[in-house]
Amino acid sequence: MELKSTLEASLVQEFVGKAHGDLNRVQELLAGEPALINACWDWGGGDFETGLGAAAHMGRKDIACFLLDNGARLDLFAAAMLGKLDIVKAALAAFPGTIHTPGPHGIPLIAHAQAGGEEARAVFEFLASFEESKHKYV
Repeated sequence: MELKSTLEASLVQEFVGKAHGDLNRVQELLAGEPALINACWDWGGGDFETGLGAAAHMGRKDIACFLLDNGARLDLFAAAMLGKLDIVKAALAAFPGTIHTPGPHGIPLIAHAQAGGEEARAVFEFLASFEESKHKYV
């Protein structure tokens, strides 16, 4: 396997930071360095975040879809924000404890669905009922 050079840390930090809300800059940065697509930044204390993760908790569907169209690795948090109920259901059926796995900055899965607005309402409602049904049997 060929070793590749490490991405410039400041470039990764800018890319992830801008993915919270600046589609134009994300497009520019990715055009200049395609390897940023799945780059991850550690904000400290193990708070790792990718550009897709940033877009997901901010409800930035435009940025998330751009990144996914360009090869970003889909994660459960982005799927929840984008209203992909089938993906969320399948993941939680296989790994129910995932509902408690925090996303970037410790933001819960249900908050990502809430950030998705009306298009993610079914995911939000499913997650709320999933959590509720688990408490009934504890």
